[in-house]
Amino acid sequence: MAFPGTYNIEYYKGDTFEFRIYPKDSAGAAFALEDYATGGETTFTIAPSRGELADPLDAIEGYAVVSDDYTYVQCAITPANGAELVAGTTYVYDVEISRTDAPYDFTFTLLTGTISITDQVTQPDAGGS
Repeated sequence: MAFPGTYNIEYYKGDTFEFRIYPKDSAGAAFALEDYATGGETTFTIAPSRGELADPLDAIEGYAVVSDDYTYVQCAITPANGAELVAGTTYVYDVEISRTDAPYDFTFTLLTGTISITDQVTQPDAGGS
């Protein structure tokens, strides 16, 4: 399998940023996600750095769920997630699927990258003089 892929994100605070991951196996066929939707876990973790964090509360969980037809993973950074991110900072993230109901536990990192945070874009005051 050719995991993980890399995708770097520019996130504007206050926005909802959505993306989908369509994982493929090494032969290019769709990766079967059904077992991960019914007997596993899908996570989208945003953190200041990879590895062990000095404070585990520094990690933010974005939205990640396997689609109803098991063809993709839907991910999102919500405004609530964005409120926890600091503008001008670059974070790292990983989207992972894991199973614990198999004979042994295993995890695949589907996508990884960076997230650059920019303050919300605003319009100039139209009523100003």
